[in-house]
Amino acid sequence: MSSVLIRNARLVNEGREFDGDLLVSHGRIVKIASSIEGEKAAVEIDADGQWLLPGMIDDQVHFRDPGAPDKGSFHTESRAAVAGGITSFMDMPNTSPATLTLAALADKKRRAATHSVANYGFHFGVSNDNLDTVAALNPCEVAGVKVFMGASTGNMLVDDPRTLERLFAEVPTILLAHCEHTPSIEANAANLRELFGEHLTPAAHPLIRNAEACFRSSSMAVDLAKRHGTRLHVLHLTTARELALFEDKPLAQKRITAEVCLHHLLFDDRDYPSLGNLIKCNPAIKTQADRDALRKALSSNRLDVIGSDHAPHTWAEKQRPYSQAPSGLPLVQHALPALLELVADEILPITTLVAKTSHRVADLFAIPDRGYLREGYWADLVLIKSEPDGIAVSPQPILSQCGWTPFARHRFRHSVSTTVVSGQIAWHANRLHDNCQGLPLRFMR
Repeated sequence: MSSVLIRNARLVNEGREFDGDLLVSHGRIVKIASSIEGEKAAVEIDADGQWLLPGMIDDQVHFRDPGAPDKGSFHTESRAAVAGGITSFMDMPNTSPATLTLAALADKKRRAATHSVANYGFHFGVSNDNLDTVAALNPCEVAGVKVFMGASTGNMLVDDPRTLERLFAEVPTILLAHCEHTPSIEANAANLRELFGEHLTPAAHPLIRNAEACFRSSSMAVDLAKRHGTRLHVLHLTTARELALFEDKPLAQKRITAEVCLHHLLFDDRDYPSLGNLIKCNPAIKTQADRDALRKALSSNRLDVIGSDHAPHTWAEKQRPYSQAPSGLPLVQHALPALLELVADEILPITTLVAKTSHRVADLFAIPDRGYLREGYWADLVLIKSEPDGIAVSPQPILSQCGWTPFARHRFRHSVSTTVVSGQIAWHANRLHDNCQGLPLRFMR
């Protein structure tokens, strides 16, 4: 790990902005000062006033490794992530095979240690028949435990009430919940098919996976967590109604927290006619009113973190008819540039964005020495360049294996100029540095 000296940056950290220099040695931040004189480094970067942020820690990605190399792998998707300002990720268990055993977890860790340029952690999965394994997990070995309380693939839909009661009572660490009420979804789909026939369009997606289906499931999860004292984290909120389930108070005072994902902050149901299946995801992107309520809630403590839910599928799959096209969007390569549109539009202060993508994620998952610009912490850093005229997404190479992005028609007003992962240059001047090796995240619980 070579030394890195970043000069003349605009640092954003812990609620404030300030000008200064930052020195990295042996992977860690060793000095932050208004000016660092008399120091030499193997790599020196003149930031020229660019924002210097702690790297985004993405609490929810689906990198498709193992099982679907045509969609993504740790090699391809981690490279897309660092290009998008993500220095650490936590991968979901619905791979093939699913992460339902300790052997499957160990295999994923080996794969990431060999191929990932970003830091990595893994969520463990729940099925109707692996609760003994879940209950015996070492909380320091996994990022969290993920339960699909709604439609999923394979054996990962958990809808048996007795199984859920035991899970919420015995899970030894933070429980992450995907909340959609499957019977409601199936009834909504049947009603729409009766009215409009079998050939529904993507515009039907938020009507099938509607606000009621989300609220019924998320309210049940919150109720279970309150009764059992579970440390619950509800993933990808999409509706204004669900926000009332979560308290507006500091993270340290909460046992129940919530995530919002960037596509639910940036798209709404007016985008289905132009983007169609490209924005088909679960839970669905919903109304402008829902989107605006989520944006507003970010300014409070009601929504705790922002994730991507990066879920790549091939272009050919997304060209199928609506009912056959899979759900999920590839998002990591444009994560911070897309979210910085909220800053450019003065919807969100840059300090709040950093808190929700870095500080709070590290705090929520008990990740030591990451998520902040602090001396002694690992150097996970992102330099953000202002692009006053906007920079078009479409001419840029797409680094995700799937080869497409829902942002192809966008122009972003900020770009990622440099990403540093555990003290190593991973992305600089629009070029990947493949000699960078991400490290395993630690969870101190």
